[in-house]
Amino acid sequence: MNKLLRSILKTAVYIIDQAEDVTSDVRDRITDRADRVADRVSDIADGGRDVIYGEDHTLRHIGFFAAGVGVGVAAGMLFAPAPGEKIRSSMREKVEDIGNRVRDRFSPSTRSRATGTEGGI
Repeated sequence: MNKLLRSILKTAVYIIDQAEDVTSDVRDRITDRADRVADRVSDIADGGRDVIYGEDHTLRHIGFFAAGVGVGVAAGMLFAPAPGEKIRSSMREKVEDIGNRVRDRFSPSTRSRATGTEGGI
């Protein structure tokens, strides 16, 4: 019985030592993380926009957009299937045709009445 009790006590001491080691490891990890967070918070307080959003590239983006528009216009002019006046008149005719079809479809004179909804009971 004495040996069993001694064994249990040694096991308990071992577990307590291991728990203390784990606790100190966890404490060290938490301290490191807290230091990192504190550093980031101080960086944000000092000039946080750059930390959060990075550098401002608005002017560069506007330049790339303008260059893309220029390249698109140039490519459109080079690869157009017909002269400008002919393309514009063709587009105008198509838009007018679509407008006429929409007007014809939704004009009150051609709209059919729903059945069974008029005249009351």
